[in-house]
Amino acid sequence: MTDIAAADITALKADIKVCMFDQYGTVVDMQKGLTEVATPYLQGKGWTGRPDAFVTWWRRTHFENSMIDALLHTTHTSYREIGQRAVDYTLERAGIAHTQAEVEALVEAIVRLQPFPDVPQALVRLRSRYKLVVLSNGDPDMLEAAKAWHKVPFDEVISVAAAQSFKPHVATYTKAAEILGVRMDQVLFVANHAFDCIGAKAAGMRTAFIDRRSRPFGATPHQPDIRVPDMASLADLMV
Repeated sequence: MTDIAAADITALKADIKVCMFDQYGTVVDMQKGLTEVATPYLQGKGWTGRPDAFVTWWRRTHFENSMIDALLHTTHTSYREIGQRAVDYTLERAGIAHTQAEVEALVEAIVRLQPFPDVPQALVRLRSRYKLVVLSNGDPDMLEAAKAWHKVPFDEVISVAAAQSFKPHVATYTKAAEILGVRMDQVLFVANHAFDCIGAKAAGMRTAFIDRRSRPFGATPHQPDIRVPDMASLADLMV
């Protein structure tokens, strides 16, 4: 499944200098990885619910809290702190007694997440033509530590801390382009999340939606330039 004509992809390839990636959920498999971490923890607590549902609650709460923080746009709260608030709330909601140390350990597991299986080879192919960059909501130290685990050699890793806001605030995308010294329309922003593609497109970047879950993108005016089922398919189009 691809949503772009051959002539359009040729023109797009001629314009793009940088492929910029969301990290959590696009490069690394957040749902699978965190479910694997949460499962033994929840079993040890005697909780009989579904670990994958717990992780979904956790991630949705994190997303909601980060969006509130971005909309307030006063002082930027760290990704780690937002994550700890989300885990604490989710554990409380599930009726699971817990310590702050346990909350912190669950959030730190994000550093150790592994890439989707198709990502490393696809990025090797894309690197032959483009500069590869991460723009992530993660904290700088978390993103630096994650390199030893995901082992993807990006040319540059940018945290939204540089813009003092979470994506999809326009400041995050414009700051990233400024750091790289490129025009907004020279960047292809790649994400598994519609909200991130919408934010990047509204800011002036081109976008690729990695539709791993075969879900509707939604009726927004900021439609992606490319829609593919996985990262390998993106490399097939763009190299």
